[in-house]
Amino acid sequence: MKTYNVYGIGHALVDIECHVDEPFLDAIGLQKGSMTLVDDHRQSLLTEQLKTRMIHRASGGSASNTMIGLAQLGGKCFHSCKIADDALGHFFTDDMRANGVENEALHCDTQQGTTGRCLVMITPDAERTLCTHLGVSETFSVENLSERHLAQSEYLYIEGYLVSSPTTCNAAIMAKNLAKTHGVRTALTFSDVSMIQFFRSGMDALISGGIDLLFCNENEALCYAGTDSLEVAIQRLKEISTAFCLTLGPRGALLYDQGSLLEIPGIKVNAVDTNGAGDLFAGAFLYGITHNQSIAQSGHLAIQASAQLVTQYGARLQRDQAIAIKKNFGSAL
Repeated sequence: MKTYNVYGIGHALVDIECHVDEPFLDAIGLQKGSMTLVDDHRQSLLTEQLKTRMIHRASGGSASNTMIGLAQLGGKCFHSCKIADDALGHFFTDDMRANGVENEALHCDTQQGTTGRCLVMITPDAERTLCTHLGVSETFSVENLSERHLAQSEYLYIEGYLVSSPTTCNAAIMAKNLAKTHGVRTALTFSDVSMIQFFRSGMDALISGGIDLLFCNENEALCYAGTDSLEVAIQRLKEISTAFCLTLGPRGALLYDQGSLLEIPGIKVNAVDTNGAGDLFAGAFLYGITHNQSIAQSGHLAIQASAQLVTQYGARLQRDQAIAIKKNFGSAL
């Protein structure tokens, strides 16, 4: 019996959500719906411009959000990341623990510098555009992995954003190799189209040898396959993963496992903020498959959780909301 359902690695960030319009994004040169890496100076300038539009602050990072989603549903996770010994770093750890990632399951190495932060700009159509300064999380390395805790987990979960620097990419590849050594299955999220477009060699190196479970959205799948045909993209994903979850926004998701492709319909809701929806989908899905649920059942749970999330601001549910979704889903959970 494994101690943890999932061992996660990724960038530790503090998310700062703001309301913007499309002309603002055009004025600052950002493509709507994308993630852009910036240096500390540009991030500070943008933060000053947006200070009257800020609506929410929370610990973030793709894998961090996924681990919180898993923990809020009752799963056991261990999360390795890197923060600075500063106010945002302390906020990150406090907020993670307050949202269900237990103190002993949060491995945050600290160093002097700045904790990573992400400006999450929400347009009226609920789309999120990310502007990220990685801070010290960019130096997350092999030394920051905990092989002991990884070996005690059912799954390793890797966020695709780690391919954006050689140091973090090497850590992700090492984690995958360690997982294989210890019989731990590997799950990967592509995270963002930009990781495929601009860091393809790192992504290919991470995928080399195959992935047990892949998470991606439609745009990421099409970009990875270099096609505008979803059918072609699906065939390409089958070549690199044993199973995958391909999210389709309001249309639901396609799930592939053991040679079968299953469609999970979406739930019609009034979306106001899509930030974190994919991360929570992954967390809820991982919770399901590590708690005796089928691929289909896990997919339905993930759709319900992410549909609830996009009706409110912020990248995660409240704990009581997660518990209610779990309760309403069925007694099997």
